Amino acid sequence: MYNCVLLPTDGSAEMEPVVDHAAALADRDDASIHALYVVDAASFSSLPMETSWEGISELLYEEGTAALNEVERIVGGRAPVERIVAEGKPSKTIVEHADDDGCDLIVMGTHGRGGIDRLLLGSVAERVVRRSPVPVMTVRVEEPAVVDREPEMKA
Repeated sequence: MYNCVLLPTDGSAEMEPVVDHAAALADRDDASIHALYVVDAASFSSLPMETSWEGISELLYEEGTAALNEVERIVGGRAPVERIVAEGKPSKTIVEHADDDGCDLIVMGTHGRGGIDRLLLGSVAERVVRRSPVPVMTVRVEEPAVVDREPEMKA
C-alpha cells in the first residue's frame, strides 16, 4: 500500500511509539522510511548579534544526527531508513519533503494540545495535515511526567 513513509522527528523521547508505528507500516508494506529532522533556524532569529549562528547551527545538526540515530535504533532493521537533516520551517519542510521525495504517507507525533496551548504554541502536525498532498497519520504522544523528587542524602 505504501512505498515511502516520511517520518519527521524532533528527537524527543516521546517519539518511540511514533517511530514504532512507522516501522510497523513500512515492514508490512515493504516500504522505506525517510527519517527527517528539521533544523528551525527561524526560531533563533531573536538572538543577540554576537551569538554565533555557526555554533548553534552545529549543535542543532548534532541533535538531528542523534535523533536520526534513535530512529534507526527503534526501527531496528524492520525497514530501510534514509536519514535527512534539513533547515527550514518544520511544517513547510515536512510537506515539501513528502512531495519532493515521493513519499505516500507521513507519520508524525502530536501532543494533543488544545485550547489556549494550541492558540499560543500552534501545531506543526495540524499545519502538515492541512497542507500535505499525501495522507498524514498522527500518533498521539504523552507529555513526559514531571517528577518532583528531592535529591537523596548520603550519610
